[in-house]
Amino acid sequence: MSQTRDRWFIKVVLLLAVVGFVGLSMVPLISTTVNESQPSPTATPVAGQSPAGQQLKLDEQARGFESVLQREPENQTALRGLVETRLQQQNIKGAIAPLEKLATLNPTDSKYGTLLAEAKQQLGDQEGSAAAYRAVLKTEPGNINALQGLASSLLQQNQPQAAVSLLQDTLSKAAQVNQTQPGSIDIPSVQLTLGQVYAVQKNYDQAIAVYDQLIKTDKQDFRPVLAKAITLKQQGKTDEAKSLFENAATLAPAQYKSEITRLATQAPAADTASPTPTPNSSSNTPSPTQTPNSSSNTLKE
Repeated sequence: MSQTRDRWFIKVVLLLAVVGFVGLSMVPLISTTVNESQPSPTATPVAGQSPAGQQLKLDEQARGFESVLQREPENQTALRGLVETRLQQQNIKGAIAPLEKLATLNPTDSKYGTLLAEAKQQLGDQEGSAAAYRAVLKTEPGNINALQGLASSLLQQNQPQAAVSLLQDTLSKAAQVNQTQPGSIDIPSVQLTLGQVYAVQKNYDQAIAVYDQLIKTDKQDFRPVLAKAITLKQQGKTDEAKSLFENAATLAPAQYKSEITRLATQAPAADTASPTPTPNSSSNTPSPTQTPNSSSNTLKE
């Protein structure tokens, strides 16, 4: 049963990516899963079937799930099926209600809450998205996807100091929380997210100070090296960034090396909200706050 739920979760994350959720999110849940997963066959039209035929099939599937839910409103198989179908229809609004129901029925399973928050964020409901992320953080204060998503939402609401405070507060409590629940807060990932928030606000000196400290702490972690390289490149300091890109590529797992090389040679954007790339469903772009095994960690029951 756990593996079945995980497969569904991967599909839904991929479908959210397909319908275009990126926003200003620095490292949304989508990026941590999509980078480690291949697109689900259900997220694309069936070979040989016209778009109209595919849409009719999806409409029929949705009606079937809705019919089941009329009789059994808490049938989680039907709720998950309806969410997936709505997302294939690119109907994010229609996926909200079943996602809310799933989150209510599974209060200890953070994946439903984070997916709900991402869907609301895509619809532009920043307050609703923030509330959903905060609900996840009440039970899992170190949930990195919720922390990153909430920080992104706060930035979109022009509340950069609130985003900084969120991450600083999490770090100040990390030692105590980890003593009670070992490993529940990934301190380096939270610090990296804080560095990215600084970089988004063009507080480059603060961002680089965070990255330098992380590099000093763990010389084998490619993420802060890559983050610093991207930040320097955004400032036009290409010569300084070059050696860092090379070092990041050397340290990174094999699946990231070619993409890091591409980032090193890519012309920097003229004006971008974030110095870090936001992966989509077809890319293997490594995110500076993504751990090499973050997908499998995210999907654990």
